[in-house]
Amino acid sequence: MAKIQPLTAEERAIRRTAEDAVTQLSSRHLLGMQELSPAEIMLILDTAFVMKNILSVQTKKTAHLQGRSVITFFAENSTRTRLSFDMACKYLGATTSNIGSSESSIRKGENLFDTVKTLEMMSTDILVMRHPQSGAPHYVAERIDASVVNAGDGMNEHPTQALLDMMTMIEYKGSIKGLKVAITGDAMHSRVMRSNVWGLTKAGAEVRVAAPPTMTPRHLEHMPCRVCHDVREACEDVDVIMGLRVQLERQRSALFPSVNEYAHFFGIDSECLDLARPDAIIMHPGPCNHGVEMPTFIHEHDRSVIHEQVANGVAVRMAVLFLLNAKRNAEINYEESTR
Repeated sequence: MAKIQPLTAEERAIRRTAEDAVTQLSSRHLLGMQELSPAEIMLILDTAFVMKNILSVQTKKTAHLQGRSVITFFAENSTRTRLSFDMACKYLGATTSNIGSSESSIRKGENLFDTVKTLEMMSTDILVMRHPQSGAPHYVAERIDASVVNAGDGMNEHPTQALLDMMTMIEYKGSIKGLKVAITGDAMHSRVMRSNVWGLTKAGAEVRVAAPPTMTPRHLEHMPCRVCHDVREACEDVDVIMGLRVQLERQRSALFPSVNEYAHFFGIDSECLDLARPDAIIMHPGPCNHGVEMPTFIHEHDRSVIHEQVANGVAVRMAVLFLLNAKRNAEINYEESTR
């Protein structure tokens, strides 16, 4: 008779998080940080650290999503997020398919609902979607049985980016609670900013958002953050400085006089680092416009954790996929038991 092998620490942790997903997650979807409770956020982050331990071993692939189908549907261009989700699916053992807007029937006039319903009919368990229209993942989640993960919707939210940012802060600062975080740049068009404000404040951080008046959305004053129009004021005594990508294609709208002037007044420079705490870290969701949001020497500074953010993206997305699958399985089992 074969000897039963004891569970490893990682396997025990995975079992616990699967059980926690059933009791703590309120939904089988991840649509935004605004909808998540502090407990749900910490569950995802705790699971992400377990996943990072799995990624640290030589054989990274697991079978936690074996037999599950994940489709990534990106109606906007992406490199980091799309590749990160793809790697997360493969490391968890899922069957994956990728589709972009240029490959879908949307270009032939098919509407969004018909497209995703077609994908669901192919036995899709989890749909990861990015869409230029704010609220598109919410619309889809109400109409299909598959779990939906928001990989960025218009100017609304990008929850997995905020989660990987928070994971990186915990790695370097020990905790989110009590941190002072400055987010600088194009707040008007940044879904990353919105998700980080919701997530960080729910975890106990103080958030300051610095942007030119022309790039400050009106609704920002109703969000739980302090609004500044001086990047140096925002960076004073902070633990984290996060730059946002300036969408240079918006320059045609004359939201700022010139790239050079923007870099001078709102770029992250040595003076910003001097004003921040001595151990403050530098972050950026990428891709970075070098010389605009920050010069290259700041991007590659020894206090920069930008490359670590990219690495943590895979672990966070593994955690999200794993937890949503566990929640969905529990819902399906419950429905079957009550028939």
